Amino acid sequence: MTLEILLQIFFLGIGLSADAFSVALTDGLTYKDINVKKSFFIAFVFGFMQALMPLIGFWLVEVVEIIAGEVAGAEAGIVTAKVVTWLAFALLLFIGGKMLIESILEMRKPKEEKKDRLFSIKEVIFYGFATAIDALAAGVALHAGLSDQTTVWLHTSMILVLTFSISLVGLFLGKQIVKLLRGKYEISGIVGGIILILLAVWVVVSHYTGI
Repeated sequence: MTLEILLQIFFLGIGLSADAFSVALTDGLTYKDINVKKSFFIAFVFGFMQALMPLIGFWLVEVVEIIAGEVAGAEAGIVTAKVVTWLAFALLLFIGGKMLIESILEMRKPKEEKKDRLFSIKEVIFYGFATAIDALAAGVALHAGLSDQTTVWLHTSMILVLTFSISLVGLFLGKQIVKLLRGKYEISGIVGGIILILLAVWVVVSHYTGI
């Protein structure tokens, strides 16, 4: 394992964590009861998911190669990348659209009828999955030469730490933006919904353009 490979893994981790950063920023914007403990939980879930999906992708290709040969493994990697790209698009579009519509409707309600968006473990786990599902394709890249059966564990651990750290930054920035908006969480929800919709589009664009 060379320094060059470690740098490639580092930049791969930065690229993968961009999705988690966007969603963490949205959580910081919209969860009214966020605190340090909840922030660390969110960051860990996002980091764990972003590390788990490439690991699954790596071993999926490995198993297919063992059973059916290298050509089949390569084909499985291509199909996996396409499927998870559109699945990630659908999930993020749904989440972002739902948040956007709910926030707009909330703005129209009388003050006494408005509901705060509060921290939810189930929601965080779902967000972590939706954000990381396209990282399955990264496992194909790892299998293509960056990792082997031993080093893949170290490489995915690096991705976990990077995503965890960057997610914490996103959560912090989200809370600071809320302060600038003077606690107007409905507006924050609209901003968050737009971010997620743009992220959904970006997942598809980046897959087909290689950006």
